[in-house]
Amino acid sequence: MKRAGYALLVFIALIAVAAPWLAPNPPDRSFTDALYAPPTRLRLFHEGAGFGEAGPRPPFIYHQRLVNRLERRFEADLSRPAPLRWFAGGRLVTLPEADGGPLLLLGADGFGRDIFSRLLYGARTTLALAAVATLLALVVGALLGGAAGLAGGMVDEALSRTTEFVLLLPAIYVALALRAALPLVLPASTVFALLAAIFALLGWPVVARGVRAIVASEREQEYVAAGRALGATPWRLLVRHLLPAASGYLAVQATLLLPAFILAEATLSYVGFGFSAGVPTWGTMLQEAANVSLVADAPWMLAPAGAIFLVTLAVNLAVQGSGRSPVQLER
Repeated sequence: MKRAGYALLVFIALIAVAAPWLAPNPPDRSFTDALYAPPTRLRLFHEGAGFGEAGPRPPFIYHQRLVNRLERRFEADLSRPAPLRWFAGGRLVTLPEADGGPLLLLGADGFGRDIFSRLLYGARTTLALAAVATLLALVVGALLGGAAGLAGGMVDEALSRTTEFVLLLPAIYVALALRAALPLVLPASTVFALLAAIFALLGWPVVARGVRAIVASEREQEYVAAGRALGATPWRLLVRHLLPAASGYLAVQATLLLPAFILAEATLSYVGFGFSAGVPTWGTMLQEAANVSLVADAPWMLAPAGAIFLVTLAVNLAVQGSGRSPVQLER
């Protein structure tokens, strides 16, 4: 199960990296006649072909014709088969409008944008933000917790009280309050940096508390005393000897923080405090699925929720497969 979890995480990461090549359409391209269009059905056989008549090379699609804009009803035009274009325009597969497209593997949103393409590009932003925030939380928490565990005394006491205070706060409400205190309209790069800093600020105390406990128990070991006798500085002892002892705990914390930060980005973007609606992320895409009646008619709008579920499932498989909990590693 552990290998399956890590394999799924690597697979999702590779898909996010290859998004420009895998996405059939640009993520910000709007198709005016495809608002809330259903997913394009791939075909292998031409239903409109007569006996002995050769159809288009499979797989192909039929052009979707808008029948009723108000009811958001589409029908496949069996007289207009359109073969897919492979390895064209720097994309794996695509289909221009002029050739019978667009190719909408997961349908379109309320602006006529390809949900599948936006899902892939959104994975790049959402996963990158979660990864950066996780790395920051691990680095800050490991250094502060390790320093407190090695120094002891007042330093250890101050860090313990600080981490307890932060851990008592409801993290999602603190994140909302910190983001709401800043200007709402900001460039995407600025929002990325701010959210990464906010998430790291809320995540490092958990890491620091566990690392502090591990370092405090390891500092009395013989190899640490030998290092001191040889003249090793506290910084060298911490970085070269004590922090590696907490590597297992840090790995588990990384797998726990990553999905938490993904959900945090989705929550902030969903309520309007994250990225703007024009930036494809899993959170901004879920804003389109806020209308329950709309989701009943267009369930493909929930594709970002399915992606978040897959990442969370992969992380849980990896953690459960490790056979040790964070508490066991801390001890």
